[in-house]
Amino acid sequence: MKDTLTYAVIGTGAIGGYYGAKLSRLGRKVHFLLHKDYEFVCAHGLRVSSCDGDFSLPQVHAYADTRSMPQVDVVLVGLKSTNEHLLHQLLPPLLHPSTLVVLIQNGIGLEADVQSWFPDQPLAAGLAFICSSKTEPGHIRHQCYGSINLGNFSCKDHALFQSVLADFCEAGIEAHEVAYAEARWKKAVWNMPFNGMTVALQTQTDALLSCPATRQLIYEQMMEVIGAANALGISALDESFAQKMMQMTDEMVPYSPSMRLDFDFRRPMEIHYLYTRPIAEARAVGFAMPRLEMLERELLFIDSQNVKL
Repeated sequence: MKDTLTYAVIGTGAIGGYYGAKLSRLGRKVHFLLHKDYEFVCAHGLRVSSCDGDFSLPQVHAYADTRSMPQVDVVLVGLKSTNEHLLHQLLPPLLHPSTLVVLIQNGIGLEADVQSWFPDQPLAAGLAFICSSKTEPGHIRHQCYGSINLGNFSCKDHALFQSVLADFCEAGIEAHEVAYAEARWKKAVWNMPFNGMTVALQTQTDALLSCPATRQLIYEQMMEVIGAANALGISALDESFAQKMMQMTDEMVPYSPSMRLDFDFRRPMEIHYLYTRPIAEARAVGFAMPRLEMLERELLFIDSQNVKL
């Protein structure tokens, strides 16, 4: 394996853009795929306003099409899961047989689906714990937190996996290796309550926790996710983790999760992998998630009324 890894970012948004920018500032060669702000970033670079210190990258390797990009050692996928089908066309130009694809996305079942499309490609999950947004061209606003957990799904090259972790840490990003299934469901403990509830009630995280009624409902939804994980054989999750997530969110700045921003900008919401898929996996082993099933149906209705034609 080479001493210095090369990276590509598919989906240069609030999350992929932030981690890619940090790696680029470290000195790693990072190739960024952009969409609407491609021309702006070509002309002006990327800017990160961060609670940990602002920085700019006046020039980046920016592309509008992966067919113009080189093969790399690591692909960081920051696409919304609503665009998962695009990976059929976006990934192949970037891949050699040992390229590690890291899915920094929300939800359950993502890696299994991508593996079915690329059976021999090494995959990992990237679980970002970060408050970040990109609402202007080429400008990422990092509000708080910023760590990432990596769960190995199918990478047999342990040295490569560890080198990616080392690069994140050297770039100033707290990064840890975690058990894959446990990591995905841990992230769901926060994602499933807060993403949907901020949309359904048109609010932010702090307001949900400041009202006793919604605070209790958020906690009960978290416990449904933990119950589903336990039913699926993930024993490391228990009530103390829900309490930890509540405390962490109490300490956060008022925050609109990614689903709330998608709603605000009239984009399709990530309902399938965030709600439908985990609810179905739990149901398949005999565990019901009634509060979250109700939220899923509400979100499906809201999405059908909200998305631009």
